[in-house]
Amino acid sequence: MAWFMGIDIGSGTSKGVITEDGRPVARHLLPSGGNYRATAQRLREELLARAGLSAEDIACTMTTGHTVNLPFATERVTDIRCCARGINSLFPSVRTVIDIQGMSSQVVRLSEKGQVTNFVVSERCAAGSGRFLDVIANVLRIDLADVGPISLKSRSAVTFTTGCAVFGESEAISRVSEGAAVEDILAGVHEALAEKVSALVARVGLEKDCAISGGGALNIGLAQSIERKLRIKLLVPPHPQFVNALGAAIIAEERSKVAASPRPETK
Repeated sequence: MAWFMGIDIGSGTSKGVITEDGRPVARHLLPSGGNYRATAQRLREELLARAGLSAEDIACTMTTGHTVNLPFATERVTDIRCCARGINSLFPSVRTVIDIQGMSSQVVRLSEKGQVTNFVVSERCAAGSGRFLDVIANVLRIDLADVGPISLKSRSAVTFTTGCAVFGESEAISRVSEGAAVEDILAGVHEALAEKVSALVARVGLEKDCAISGGGALNIGLAQSIERKLRIKLLVPPHPQFVNALGAAIIAEERSKVAASPRPETK
């Protein structure tokens, strides 16, 4: 019996998944902090403890995200490839993935086998990522987990005229001073992010089914804004923030199977 591990070091949080026969048997999440190496090591130890396993039980470990050289890792894999493999294992029918991370967003097109056929990544600006929501939540002094539910109460979303998170923060402060409702400001932020995502989708072309992953997928208000903008229904994984870590673990298992396969004899 063999187990495989995937580690995804994100800008805000780091995720780990252990799989057996392609199925997750344990998952764990930690704040990334400033020392990615130390976080990865701690994540590994706590993930093993959750699974009731030892380091020797793990046949192969793949890492992705903001990874550094880790002594326990077999190899580093791109987050785009990990996203593709993770989603394909959960939703084989998906051909387009919208992955909203802490500091960037990306849209990935998949083949029937879950291979990447095309992708596009947002510019390095917080306005196109989950970081924009962090900024606005801080301005409004509300918990990030409450942003989505509160935004659903909106009756008149505020229009943000800037595409920059820095100026968006100033604009949100101005709207608060003008008496705009919190739910309308949040709904406006979601609409602004949905517009950015829509532009990314247009660059690779939308093909159904379409799924959303990453921490941004936990925000029901954002997901619904994207659905309205694209006029589709999104598939949402049960644990969307772990998709890339799951994909890394699946790739680790696939890599091990290839390495274990007997090579044809040469004459």
